[in-house]
Amino acid sequence: MYTIAATFDVNPPGEPVIISREQMWKGLVQKAEYAVPFVPAMDDCRIIERFEDGFIREIHLRGTVMRERIVFTPNVQVHFQRIDPADGGWIANIMSESEHGLLLTFLFALTFPGVAAGSSEESRRGDEVKASYVEAITATIAETRRRVREGVV
Repeated sequence: MYTIAATFDVNPPGEPVIISREQMWKGLVQKAEYAVPFVPAMDDCRIIERFEDGFIREIHLRGTVMRERIVFTPNVQVHFQRIDPADGGWIANIMSESEHGLLLTFLFALTFPGVAAGSSEESRRGDEVKASYVEAITATIAETRRRVREGVV
């Protein structure tokens, strides 16, 4: 399993539009429900089934159709478990605080069908997609900031 973790300041110095923890959480929930505006590599996203603490969604990511089980830990984390393909890995979007303010961490644990875990091929393929996964973090913050500016969040 190939892992990527990246943490960003939600409100870096000099940023005129400040996102509160509550607003960032709302942005993460909106992203989970319909990720297309938040994730540049995603073409489609729709909820298939809802349950008490989350839902199942179908996404189209870089031409691949996948299903994910989304589970919320309110005001802390959104966990995305790839269930189709069954061994597709998982993603966590985690909010935390530091002495500098609100942080957003994305942790990705990815598998590549037909590729041996820990192999050089897994590393190569992981490195190929790493930039787009990190881009999803900055795009999520930017889209949430746009929604805050427009009063949508």
